[in-house]
Amino acid sequence: MPTLISNRPGDARHLYGSVEEYPIEEMTVYELDPLLDQRWNELVERHPRGSVFHSRKWLQALRSAYGYEPVVLSTSPPARELENGLVLCRIKSWLTGHRLVSLPFSDHCEPLVDNGEELDGLLGHAELDIDERKWKYIEIRPILERPGVGTKLESSVAYYLHCIDLRKNIPDLFHSFHKDCVQRKIRRGEKESLAYEEGCSEALLEKFYRLLLITRRRQHLPPQPRRWFRHLATALKDDLKIRVVSKDGVPIASIVTIVHKNTMTYKYGCSDSRYHKLGGTALLFWTAIQEAKSMDCTSFDLGRSAVDNDGLIAFKEHWGASRSTVNYWRYPRTPEPRTAAWKTAIVNKAVSIAPDAALVALGRLLYPHIG
Repeated sequence: MPTLISNRPGDARHLYGSVEEYPIEEMTVYELDPLLDQRWNELVERHPRGSVFHSRKWLQALRSAYGYEPVVLSTSPPARELENGLVLCRIKSWLTGHRLVSLPFSDHCEPLVDNGEELDGLLGHAELDIDERKWKYIEIRPILERPGVGTKLESSVAYYLHCIDLRKNIPDLFHSFHKDCVQRKIRRGEKESLAYEEGCSEALLEKFYRLLLITRRRQHLPPQPRRWFRHLATALKDDLKIRVVSKDGVPIASIVTIVHKNTMTYKYGCSDSRYHKLGGTALLFWTAIQEAKSMDCTSFDLGRSAVDNDGLIAFKEHWGASRSTVNYWRYPRTPEPRTAAWKTAIVNKAVSIAPDAALVALGRLLYPHIG
């Protein structure tokens, strides 16, 4: 018999090793640890919408780097094949509040369910969890699924998601790119005899990170902590590649790509703006796309863009990427904080002149709180 942890009308909670049971109204919801329960890995692999962000490797990196606690809600009982699951991370922050997010630092994360009834039942449990703990909110980031009217979640913010269809042959793919903004830059990069490196070594990570620091300063933002990328490389192993191009021994552009099932995902990119005219970034993307084709990938995920970031949107669509809208959903709905223009100007100025060590330290301090 399971051990009874708490009991009240309509919500008995039981523990099965690493699995907890929550009967809520007529639907029983089970809570499991995706890092320990092999059934989650099996569901991600066989489900058509299982992505790298669902994978145990990604969840392990989130836990190792930031201390987030991953959890999966499912209607499948213990010892039976997992038929569905909603993966979330419990984030505990004294700075930004305690919350449930599916998933932090992930552009999207589809609930792996068969129908809306399953999703609403899982979300109902999550809502109860938020209310009982008096946490700030729950947020989900689905591509296709959306909460039903019976849930309390509301749309909070929208992004554009861009993907390149890789089912064309290589020549047709190349000709689908914008002639001036992409094709000519690729040819320029090839003519410049840029040195190309790939892998996940510490030396490549340092080249990438130096370029990341330059880019984030240009964007008036602190860089992500080194430990995040180290834990990603450790968890994902050969599925992750740091790609760097250099000119005369100087790294000028870098991207990070991840392969999962039939999708290659572009996750991070950075460059030195002094060398933009050499076409290094275009050459990196074209090299990655050709490799994805050779691996029989059918999609190249370019990630999310803010709907008002016209420059980034144009960049992705110049590669022939199709656009879709991803809505993030929250309960309770909390408006994004607005910062006064004068405060933004002060922060931008401070970031632009701060020493590298100070920016790195700021990123190390802040990122665990903003997932």
